[in-house]
Amino acid sequence: MSTLAPTVADRWITRWDRQQEGYLPDREERFTALIDAVEAAGRPDPLVLDLGCGPGSLAARLLDRLPDATVVGVDTDPLLLTLGRSVHASRPNLRFVDADLRVPGWTRALGLDRPADAAVSTTALHWITEDELAVTYGELATVLRPGGLFLNGDNFGVADRAPGLARLDRALQERERTRRFGDTPPEDWSDWWDAAALDPDLGPLKSERDDSAAAHHGSESHLLSTHVRVLTDAGFREVGTVWQRGDSRVLAALLP
Repeated sequence: MSTLAPTVADRWITRWDRQQEGYLPDREERFTALIDAVEAAGRPDPLVLDLGCGPGSLAARLLDRLPDATVVGVDTDPLLLTLGRSVHASRPNLRFVDADLRVPGWTRALGLDRPADAAVSTTALHWITEDELAVTYGELATVLRPGGLFLNGDNFGVADRAPGLARLDRALQERERTRRFGDTPPEDWSDWWDAAALDPDLGPLKSERDDSAAAHHGSESHLLSTHVRVLTDAGFREVGTVWQRGDSRVLAALLP
């Protein structure tokens, strides 16, 4: 298992968070809404799965609010997992698991000793195809407790059902971005990864990532209707938006 000096990992996670804010100017508000919902679910010590956890940005904020929670972060990106493990090594209740959410059996790698109370995800599952989402959500339903909660924060489009509203959603997000960053947004996704490739500490991990299943491009399942349909098919009883700014939404789903 690769490790990095905590100061190095922290610097790159800070840069990662800034890069993400360039696409999601309301990212911290979305995080807050997700954590509010987990907190409102009732347990002060929930077991929470973080799907597509990356370097643990959401998991860390959740534990800052709910220090008695236990979070299992799931990802398959060797670089982002190394960043998360290196900077959060002192958190005994945060564990990172290398598992591909698209592959049947991914839940077996989690090592759970009880059903999870909630699962969260943010800006991670849109690159999974609809067929792969059926695997992700179908298996998730088997490891959540009855009444368990799933929360997915992402930019969900509605162009298939309401093209006019979809244009309005995008316009609202663009105005939010302009208000926050003006004409000088942070570096973009590609710039961050290009910089990581040139860094002596991260370069080997970037090469490992490029050779693995972790590399991905595009938005295979960005439509709100796709996620609602697949979650419903997976057995979730109630599915709906609980927070929204433009096309940035938190989609919630409850098991029976």
